[in-house]
Amino acid sequence: MLFLRPATQTLLRQATAKGATTAYVRNRSIVVQVSSLLSGNYSARTPTANTTCRGFSDASSSPWVDFPMAPPDPIIGLTEAFLNDDFSDKVNVGVGAYRCDLGKPFVLPVVREAESDLVAEDLDHEYSGIAGCPLFVNLALKFAYGDDSVPLHEKRVAGVQTLSGTGGLRVFGEMLHKFGHKHIYVPNPTWGNHIPIFTNAGLEVRKYSYYENETCSLDFSNLIDDMKAMPEGSCILLHACAHNPTGMDPTLEQWKEISKVAMEKKLLPFFDCAYQGFASGDARKDAAAIRMFVEDGHKIALVQSFSKNFGLYGQRVGALSVVGDTPEEAQRVLSQLKVCIRPSYSNPPRHGARIVSKILSSEEKTNEFVDQCMGMAKRIDEMRIKLKQTLEDLGSSRSWDHVTKQIGMFAYSGMSKDEVVALREKHHIYCTLDGRISMAGVTSNNVEYIARAIHDVTGGK
Repeated sequence: MLFLRPATQTLLRQATAKGATTAYVRNRSIVVQVSSLLSGNYSARTPTANTTCRGFSDASSSPWVDFPMAPPDPIIGLTEAFLNDDFSDKVNVGVGAYRCDLGKPFVLPVVREAESDLVAEDLDHEYSGIAGCPLFVNLALKFAYGDDSVPLHEKRVAGVQTLSGTGGLRVFGEMLHKFGHKHIYVPNPTWGNHIPIFTNAGLEVRKYSYYENETCSLDFSNLIDDMKAMPEGSCILLHACAHNPTGMDPTLEQWKEISKVAMEKKLLPFFDCAYQGFASGDARKDAAAIRMFVEDGHKIALVQSFSKNFGLYGQRVGALSVVGDTPEEAQRVLSQLKVCIRPSYSNPPRHGARIVSKILSSEEKTNEFVDQCMGMAKRIDEMRIKLKQTLEDLGSSRSWDHVTKQIGMFAYSGMSKDEVVALREKHHIYCTLDGRISMAGVTSNNVEYIARAIHDVTGGK
């Protein structure tokens, strides 16, 4: 006897309306008459070599006929709209990728040096292990936790190379779900991709207060209250620095309070670190929250991306690590991370990891990287100051102080959806509908144009 769920019955009725006469019932390996299935009176037979089984469509149609068009990605769709715009002064401030002051993609000179060195070494292109390049992983962990990290010296940190931050988030989400976690808390708002990543990993995504839109500031009081209301043992995602999309980070004192409450509630802190060194220009400063939590005794998890700070967007370089209680515990976690990675992408690419390793293993190149990263951060800070000043000079009655208080690649402008749409349709300036502006796309040549456009669509207030 076959039990048909209501959703299956609906699909069968739709199939009947399209003229389908047979249906393949998943996991049952039988073919039956559609009309018989609906009535409950049917006889089943095993499919033969001549039987066509294509869902509920007839044999003459494509197996993809019932696949609907998915909605465009908010960021990729924005870029496509920008590229199709033939206005000469159009501006794209939606994509999270650094641009020089000429508005062009920027490759760090030290990255070019490292690439030249690697070419001269005539390296092979063999597979890396499941956990990636050991040298890269070790250097990445030192970069985040610090050379003097006690857990690192005690070999209590399990780490793997990942497909940038996105891949690390997905691997960790799958491992959480595999070992009994049902949900994860993320800040409201958060990077848009966090939600589908964790949802697809099998977790319920819950939100905690983070940003107060009316005051354009951190909603710290409600953040703490929400943490105190979380079930013990919950995993909480924290942005290590340069919160995306708001650019509004807790102060060190606020981080101490967050650490204290997380410890009291026995929460599992999971740091997403995508902007270390890029946010303030000081890699140590940008890792302060991570190192504080470790020193406070938290057994944190951490995902790192090297896309923004090293400018290796297309190389997909990242790392995922977990602080264990003992070296043996760390090794057990490492074994489970590899179990999650193997059927997903088997092992990570090598070239980008080699570039990062070449830089971080050399004191001279590391110093060059620090200087060049500081240069990117300073340019963005200069554009923040210029944008704010120009808006004020235009006579805007709205406060734009938050633009310079925020840090990192993005400015959470406070513009409404309607204002963002007007900015796009009237002035050909493209940013995300939540009003997030990529400051990397603001240059000396377009900052005044952008400010005037914002002043216009906000009505000067």
